[in-house]
Amino acid sequence: MHATPGSRRPAAVALTLIEEGDGARLADVPAPVGWSREAAILLTRRATGLRAHAGQWALPGGRMDAGEAAEQAALRELHEEVGLELGPAAILGRLDDYVTHSGFAITPVVVWGGEARLLAPNAGEVASIHRIPLAEFLRADAPMLEPCHDSVHPMLRMPVGSGWIAAPTAAFLYQFREVCLLGRSTRVAHFEQPEFARR
Repeated sequence: MHATPGSRRPAAVALTLIEEGDGARLADVPAPVGWSREAAILLTRRATGLRAHAGQWALPGGRMDAGEAAEQAALRELHEEVGLELGPAAILGRLDDYVTHSGFAITPVVVWGGEARLLAPNAGEVASIHRIPLAEFLRADAPMLEPCHDSVHPMLRMPVGSGWIAAPTAAFLYQFREVCLLGRSTRVAHFEQPEFARR
């Protein structure tokens, strides 16, 4: 399902499948012994000096340039943020668009990144890079849904380690889990963001 941008600013994110490699680099997510070829999702923590959403979990992404397709923008942002350069053949498909309270219509593009051994965070945008194994998104306590005081729809979070990820990133991860891993048709655009993620 794709949103009609209208006054919304179009953006894209790369939901990138890569090898688990040396692990998530989180204290509460077990690291593999040696290099793991199991699949993982590439997630970042945003740099603390950013004006918006500093320190939050994110998928590489950003605004689409004039004339760019979502796939082009997602691959460009992936290269700019973490140094992973992929061609069009890496694109696996799209998930549903998500319109944020901050004015963006975000298109998630699913891509295959392979080993991705030489990742390098762009210091101006990314504080750290993490390879989160797919098992983390299949946990029994996912998703985490909470009532929202100003909406009939609940807020969505996805647990990772002992913490959690907020929507919209959580919405993309949850739909990926349901559609791609479990084969269940699931929509996510109605789920709410927590207050801090709306700015």
